[in-house]
Amino acid sequence: MDRNPSPPCSDAEEEEEGDAVGNTMYSKHWLFSVLTRLIEVIAPAEPDPAASPEGARTELDEEMENDICKVWDMSMDEDVALFLQEFNAPNIFMGVFAKSKCPRLTEICVGILGNMACFQDICMSISKDENLGQVLLQRLCDSDSPTLLETSRLLLTCLSQPEVANVWVERIRENPSVYDCVCFIMSSSTNVDLLVKVGEVVDKLFDLDEELMLNWIKNGTCRSVGPSGDDSPEELPDFKIVPCILEAAKQVRPDNPEGLDVYMHILQLLTTVDEGIQAIVQAPDGGKETWSLLYDLVCQELCQPDDPPIIVQEQKTVLASILSVLSAMFASQTEQEYTRMRKSKSCFFFLLIRILQYMEGCGKRAVDNSKESEQEETGRTDVNEEDFHLKILKDICCELLSNMLQELTKENTLEGLHQGHLNEQTCSCAFQNLLPLYFASVESFLEVLREADQTLADNLEKRFPSLKVHT
Repeated sequence: MDRNPSPPCSDAEEEEEGDAVGNTMYSKHWLFSVLTRLIEVIAPAEPDPAASPEGARTELDEEMENDICKVWDMSMDEDVALFLQEFNAPNIFMGVFAKSKCPRLTEICVGILGNMACFQDICMSISKDENLGQVLLQRLCDSDSPTLLETSRLLLTCLSQPEVANVWVERIRENPSVYDCVCFIMSSSTNVDLLVKVGEVVDKLFDLDEELMLNWIKNGTCRSVGPSGDDSPEELPDFKIVPCILEAAKQVRPDNPEGLDVYMHILQLLTTVDEGIQAIVQAPDGGKETWSLLYDLVCQELCQPDDPPIIVQEQKTVLASILSVLSAMFASQTEQEYTRMRKSKSCFFFLLIRILQYMEGCGKRAVDNSKESEQEETGRTDVNEEDFHLKILKDICCELLSNMLQELTKENTLEGLHQGHLNEQTCSCAFQNLLPLYFASVESFLEVLREADQTLADNLEKRFPSLKVHT
């Protein structure tokens, strides 16, 4: 079935008075009958004596699937969600999770809970139910991708509610199987939608709780993941968080820019603590895989020479995340071979300059637009927010550029001059953005540049008199 069937609408003239759910046209009687039939599906009054020892069916009949899918769609309405809560639908769903062998039914029931959790009071009720909370976390060990997707959506919904977020963070922190299951999904799934949603959950968790992030960084021991089926092994491999994140990023990269943004932000969050940086650069390959992936992204896909300058607005968050990680790696691993490559440095220098030039273009455009709409208040908040994110990107660019300038050798510089990456225009752009904060880096680079191209160095000194004073 490609989509859930549309919810049924009751005819007001035929329904008994008071049968409507809240202000909707949905029938209480019909909803109650579906819940009753759902109970019978998982606990039939008269079990079939000829049934197999496994008991429960693995497939839903078409009528039941259609009706429960209608409830799934209807549960997006708050009145319906409250009605389901009143009639203890979450407890019924717990019975489904415990007894049903039907993946589609489990998926739908988790999906209904996900819709119900969008409403604050219901979300608080679901979140404070410890038994239900533990059962839902166990769904992360499921082998069914649609169920995993709905479980992740439900968790993200709850983590996004400030009133209950800490309840879930604490529950996840105390449940080590969550780490293993999440790492297993990130490292092995090819379902892009699932990977994006799981990434959003991890991103939210790390953003909410540094202690949990530190625990996951240090994690890596084999653990039992609880009850498992034939296709779900009792023990999972010795997962490390960074390789799992990289594998997921590679999977979402071709088809989902938003998902890539999520995983790059997770890596950036890791670099906010020393343990996270060490987890990246002290990997068996010394961080080469991380560097190669991120370097390839910024040099081959993002903010390319044939892109219009406005592209930096669209890519500002993912660029900021990637460059922040590269900056942390560059500062920690300057002796690594992959950060010392001649071609790498000159090409990377040119990339950073291009980003700064594109941001200047965006800044001029923003000023022009501001003048045109000086009397209009609408949209000013959005403009300020865009300027804020661009400023973050600029600060990260300048910090990384400053570190790179101090590492450029005469050989690197000659290579950059030969390839056209270093010229008066690009160097002027760099100096304009770096001075006066990163004066020492500019001065250090200028000394190297004099050995490679005295004329260019002299011209730059004329354009930036403050440099000549300190010579």
